Amino acid sequence: SSKIRNMEVQSADGVAVLEDCIGFSLTKTISKVEEKLKKGVLPDCQDDDIIPRVGNEMGAEAQIRFLKAKLRVTQEDLANAVFECRKKDDENQNLESRLKDSEEENTRLQRTISLQQSQTEKYKMLSQEANKKTEGLQQEVTALEKVLQ
Repeated sequence: SSKIRNMEVQSADGVAVLEDCIGFSLTKTISKVEEKLKKGVLPDCQDDDIIPRVGNEMGAEAQIRFLKAKLRVTQEDLANAVFECRKKDDENQNLESRLKDSEEENTRLQRTISLQQSQTEKYKMLSQEANKKTEGLQQEVTALEKVLQ
């Protein structure tokens, strides 16, 4: 996804072109294909589905127009795919950030729970000591009342 993020989508003659800075030149490639077609040299792969079978009956200019139109559609599809990938990448980063925040909150809450549990134990001990002291004082009061009677 970082490779996709570094790619730039540019526009050339109204066509979206994906440039990834590896030295690929769409203009040079198109020029080479146009030169071959003008010389009458057809691509080696006659059985591919880039140009339909009737393409063999088309003139060179018609084939170039067809290929350019197909290229535009493919580039638009690619630009849409890159856009969707970037969108998903942003969504993933957002979710990762939310997950990290949730994990930090969970850790903080676990510490708070641990602290509260230790305080609860402390107060239980103090309460038990106070109850014992109260019970002892109550027995002393009872003893003193008997003495007074």
